[in-house]
Amino acid sequence: MANALTKILIIDDDSATQLVLKKMLEEESYEVAVASDGIEGLEQAQQFRPALIICDWIMPRLDGLELCRRVKSDPELSTIFFVLLTARGGVEDRVQGLDSGADEFLAKPIELTELRARVRAGLRLNRVYQALQEQKRMLEAELIEAAEYVRSLLPPPLSGSVKIDSRFVPSRQLGGDSFDYYWLDPDYLAIYLLDVSGHGLGAALPSISVLNLLRSQSMDGVNFYQPNHVLRALNETFQMDDQNDKYFTIWYGVYNQVRRQLIYSSAGHPPALLISNPSDEEVQVKQLKTVSLPIGMMPDTKFVNQRCNIGTASTLYIFSDGVYEIMQPDGDIWGLDGFIELLANDQKTINTYGLNYVLEQIKTLSPNESLDDDLSLLQISFK
Repeated sequence: MANALTKILIIDDDSATQLVLKKMLEEESYEVAVASDGIEGLEQAQQFRPALIICDWIMPRLDGLELCRRVKSDPELSTIFFVLLTARGGVEDRVQGLDSGADEFLAKPIELTELRARVRAGLRLNRVYQALQEQKRMLEAELIEAAEYVRSLLPPPLSGSVKIDSRFVPSRQLGGDSFDYYWLDPDYLAIYLLDVSGHGLGAALPSISVLNLLRSQSMDGVNFYQPNHVLRALNETFQMDDQNDKYFTIWYGVYNQVRRQLIYSSAGHPPALLISNPSDEEVQVKQLKTVSLPIGMMPDTKFVNQRCNIGTASTLYIFSDGVYEIMQPDGDIWGLDGFIELLANDQKTINTYGLNYVLEQIKTLSPNESLDDDLSLLQISFK
């Protein structure tokens, strides 16, 4: 079986040219296929999968220029080295050929010594393309594996006296958001969400480090029932000068289900939103936030606690700024006010359809399939 890297496809409507080129290339131990026009050439390219195509510019049914465009626009064929045969020597013609994706030109009549040299050079470049593609595939596979690992670290939904649901949508395969919630003891529930600056792997690694550190509660002398103590310890541990200039925002709260009281502190993070429904006609929205710099920016940053009583039929939303910093088609940012309005006006629908409804509404605002920033959203319902 021939090596795919030595396959060459000749596309020319002149049978004599076909014969000469095929004979010469086979003498060089290449496997050669031929086609007589652009339509047949495209079919051969899809089946034969050559490393290099030598194609005449002027042909019936489909000329070489359009064939080159189609080959280069096909992800499975785009790395084929494409040599365009032409009697046209003008600069404008060459520019037109390059714009169509041609990698090289050969002037007619063909000088066979030059052809051999161009073919060898083209095949070398094709091998480089293939090696890069293989590295890209390996990297993508590793990123997928890493993304699955990050998702495996996130907590499952929580049920019971406090119900928690969550959504995590990274803007790339990996993101810098993470969150967790767990009972410190039977009466106290810790909840936090953090957002590391940047995107991708560079943001995911410190995010995982913080997640594991908090989950293990391995910071000596830290009272995890006091949010400001936790943020102070994190700020001492993750100064951006020692973290490749990475910093992060965080909202951290502890809920006492006996007193129905929430104590919280935040560091540069968007406010959590407490939605209360004292009646069907009235929805109250309270922003829960403390003012301070993000974690890692300044070593002497002060963090303070605030307290809030949780009424009946209340729902708390904690989120990253990717939830509301949505660039709309008109160029405006949707913003926090828009998100608050969505939660307040559509609370009945959200109670019925959950966070999927919220995500669908957010996605309809963006003109792009993928979001510009990582999105994390927690919905905490207090019975």
